[in-house]
Order: sequence, then structure tokens, then C-alpha cells
Amino acid sequence: MIIKQFELVWLLIICTCISCSAPNQTEERWCDRLPRPIYETLQRVDVGNDWFEVYLVEEGVYAIYEPYQWQEVISYLILGEHKALLFDSGNGIERISKVTTALTDQPVVVLNSHTHFDHIGGNFEFDQVLAMDTEYTRKSSTGMDNSDIRAEASEQALCIPLPDGLSSDTHKIASFEVTQWIGDGHVIDLGGRELEVLSIPGHTPDAIALLDKDKGLLWTGDTFYEGPIWLFVEETDLAAYGRSIDRLVELSSDIKRLLPAHNTPLADPAILVEVQSAFSTVQSGKVAGELRSEGRIEYFFEGFSFLMLRN
Repeated sequence: MIIKQFELVWLLIICTCISCSAPNQTEERWCDRLPRPIYETLQRVDVGNDWFEVYLVEEGVYAIYEPYQWQEVISYLILGEHKALLFDSGNGIERISKVTTALTDQPVVVLNSHTHFDHIGGNFEFDQVLAMDTEYTRKSSTGMDNSDIRAEASEQALCIPLPDGLSSDTHKIASFEVTQWIGDGHVIDLGGRELEVLSIPGHTPDAIALLDKDKGLLWTGDTFYEGPIWLFVEETDLAAYGRSIDRLVELSSDIKRLLPAHNTPLADPAILVEVQSAFSTVQSGKVAGELRSEGRIEYFFEGFSFLMLRN
């Protein structure tokens, strides 16, 4: 998601993942409101790393959370009997391979929920990368220069200092090599655990969900998470997003848990029906939103919102 630096600064001020106001010396900053309550109920796993927090959220499933950067990205390490899948690789501020090495000695293959910068930052650290066969993915694999990403490592974006050796002047998203191009319906066999790739374009052209049918788990990427769902960027297709939500709703009755890519690692699948209804209401013009900067408007619902362009 190539967003100019001044836009990122505005987003940091008015549209953080917990929707707080601009920080100053007297106001509470967004990170002062952490930790989110759900993390107190989960088993934390010590991996000896100060940037990532790791939680065991299901048997053989670790949420790798970056709470100290405003995106609050969550990547997932999913273990099988023979190999592991890293679903997203974070924003590239700290090496996520340090975490995966601490959690497993199995070979790790990477797959991204979509290829916005905050989910592909660690792809270059791994030898095996699966990717959706789209032109958008190919472009994303070339990385992102510091001029387009530096605000993500700025003081406003952080709760703690950056890891040693990194600054807002040096932060970038490294290019990565795709070792296998895949499509809708591709099945990843980890040994005793099969994961099906579901194409759900809308947020981006290459957005996917990941389904563990046997365990009743569905990873939703940025198509759903608790917070402002970004539907304003150039690559977003609102009609496709609506169809993708419909597809996920059709699956929801057989799903036990959703595992989103930001803020909180677990959600009730029933909320997908609410997202479907809310999106339909917005598209029909039956609900008013609140104006934001850069020609955007935010529509609020219980537990989530849509951040969109004004018509």
C-alpha cells in the first residue's frame, strides 16, 4: 500500500487502530491504552524478544503480535507435523525469523494474507514464499523504499524505541522472491494439518483467507479485524469486498474462531454476518459516517468500522 508520508502522518493522528486523538504532552497516547483485554486471557510464550509478543491461541497456532507499533500487526505461525506456515511476516521493523526459530525447528513456508507493506516485511528472511498469482502481488514483491515507509518507524507510530540499528531514515520493506505462485483453492499440507487458500479480493486484489476446516479456524487477514477496516486505498474494490464478505459468511456456520491480522487475534465468526449487514447498509446510503481527512469517511458499528473514500 504505497501511501505518501504526509498521508501516513495524518493517519497516525486521526485513524489509529484504536481511534484515539492526536498525542501531545498531556493527552493519552494510543499506546497508553494497551494492552487490549483479550491478551490477559491468552497464554503468552516467552521467545526472548522485546519487539514481538507471542501467544498460543490454538493448538499448534501462535499469534505473533507487534503491540508497540500503531498498526498492531498480528502474524501467525501454524505448525504441522512436518513443516510450519507463517501467515504474514509483519512490518519488517524486527526480524520475525528470530521468533519462528525460537518456536519451531521445522522448515517454515511464508504466505501472506495480502501484500500491503505491514504484512510482508519479513518475507525476505525465508527461503520458501507462496504468493497469489496476481499482478498486484508481483509489484508488491519488489519492496518499498524508505521515502514511502519512513513514517511507520517514526516516533508517532511507536510505543517503545526501535530495535538497534533501525531508524525512520533507514526503515524500508525489502524485496522478496516468490518460490511458488498459487491461486484460489490451493491446499497447503503441513503434515496432519491441511490449510485451504480462499481468494477474497476487495481490500486488495490478492487478499486471501486461510481455512483450517478440520479445526474450524479461519484467518481473515485485513478483510475483517476489530478496528477501522481500510477500504479507501487505490487498490480496494468495494464490489469485490462485498462478494468476499458474502463468501466468508457462507462458511461462518462451520467456523469456531476467526483469526484476524490486526489488534486482536481471536473473534467470534458470528460477527461476519454483522459485517455483511453493515457493509450493505453503507453501500445503500442508509447510514451516516463521520468525516475524516483526505476525503475519507468512517462508518462505525459495534466492534469495527469501515474507513472509505467519500463519494
